[in-house]
Amino acid sequence: MQTGSEYLLDTNIIVDLFRGDQKAADFMSTAPFSVPVIVVGELLYGANLAQLKEQRTKQVEELIKQVNVVQVDEETSEFYAKIKADLKHRGTPIPENDIWIAALSEQHSLILVTKDSHFKKILSVEVNFW
Repeated sequence: MQTGSEYLLDTNIIVDLFRGDQKAADFMSTAPFSVPVIVVGELLYGANLAQLKEQRTKQVEELIKQVNVVQVDEETSEFYAKIKADLKHRGTPIPENDIWIAALSEQHSLILVTKDSHFKKILSVEVNFW
C-alpha cells in the first residue's frame, strides 16, 4: 500500500460520485483516500447489472487507474477473522464484504468513509459517516 492515505472509501461514497454528488466530488478532490479491492468488485458487479454496462464499467476502470487500490493479503485475513468472530459473539452480523472492508481499514489504519451505520458495530474502526 502507498503511504500518505488517510481515508478508505466505501462503495456508497463512490456511487455518489458517479451520480454527480458534489459533496463526494469535493471530498475526493481534497482528501487523500484509497479504495478497497472489495469495493472495486462491488462497483464492477453493479456495472454488470446496469443497463449502460459498458459505460459503467469504463467509469470504474477510469477510477481505479487514478486511485490507490488496497489489496487483501494474508494479514488482512487475520483482521477479518477477528472482526467476524467478534461480531458473531456479539450476535451483530454485518454484510460479508463489509467485514473485509473493515479489516482493510484496521490493517492500514485508514478512516473508513461510508453511509452504512452498521460499521458502528466494529468498535476499533474509525468511521467518518457521510
